[in-house]
Amino acid sequence: MGTAYIVEAPKNEAVKTIRRAFEGGINYFDLAAGDGSAFALFGDALSDVRDKVMYQIHFGADYSNVTYGWTLELDVIKRSVERMLHDLKTDYINYGFIHCQDESKDWKTYRDNGVLDYILKLKKEGIVRHIGASSHTPSVIHEIIDADVIDMLMFSVNPAYDYQHGEYAFGGVDERAGVYKRCESLGIGITVMKPFSGGQLLDAKTSPFGRALTPYQCIKYSLDKPGVLAVLPGIQTTEELEYLLKYYEQPEEALDYSVIGTFAPPEASGKCVYCNHCAPCPMGLEIAAINKFYDLAKIGDGMAREHYLALEQHAGDCIGCGHCNSRCPFSVNQVSRMQEIQAYFGL
Repeated sequence: MGTAYIVEAPKNEAVKTIRRAFEGGINYFDLAAGDGSAFALFGDALSDVRDKVMYQIHFGADYSNVTYGWTLELDVIKRSVERMLHDLKTDYINYGFIHCQDESKDWKTYRDNGVLDYILKLKKEGIVRHIGASSHTPSVIHEIIDADVIDMLMFSVNPAYDYQHGEYAFGGVDERAGVYKRCESLGIGITVMKPFSGGQLLDAKTSPFGRALTPYQCIKYSLDKPGVLAVLPGIQTTEELEYLLKYYEQPEEALDYSVIGTFAPPEASGKCVYCNHCAPCPMGLEIAAINKFYDLAKIGDGMAREHYLALEQHAGDCIGCGHCNSRCPFSVNQVSRMQEIQAYFGL
């Protein structure tokens, strides 16, 4: 659950919604809130079950003026974090996030100002359990990953950004796909911000594709990406929450986002996105998994080969019937891919 909008609800309704989220099975909350008053709401709603929930707290989100602000100043960040912990009624942070690093110069300043050292110190003391980072920019994400300090990444994942539409659509198709694959190969989990592109994808009038997607389709799209562990939609009311909690009750057709293949850019054509719309395979091949493990193996994931070999069916079991090719919304020649993958793994 994201917290950008929760403060727009009356306090009692907000606390009720947060508690209902926990009771409905949500245990991971991002706290890059739109307003500093959100932290007390969570303190009231969840302090008695603190050990059963996980918080992302952002080192660089500043609530000195109540509403959200962004800062690289160490003293300001220290005061903000102390206030967040106080209002949350907790003495530890599950994930301390290096906040909103969209430019290389900001990442350099973050290190030079001592903010990164501050997070590392809190981790050593056990106050921060894990370190994460949030960014919209693939090139900066790779710089941060190179520093070998993060266990989690918060990244904006949706078909609009992946296909070059929207304010934060940074990086090309292959660059963004590279982030997903690298995170999976290194065991860095991804939590997803802006899964609906700020709501634009949910309305045909604002969608860059001229066609609306449902929240369920957007969530499924994000969860299918390598490395993604959790999607964090912003929720304001209990009604919105109840709608989203029904995600796991949806039939496959309600989650089917193959329509995006009709407006994918040319550079995305012919590339497997592991969406499983090619299924079922008459021979029982898990085509999406086969493709994913192959792509991960090629970028150096040492476990990918083992995962591939553990599959019941392998690329060599493909009979070339073409059923998958006819169903792929991204025009992938899976029959040819299976031959390529068989040659690579020898199976």
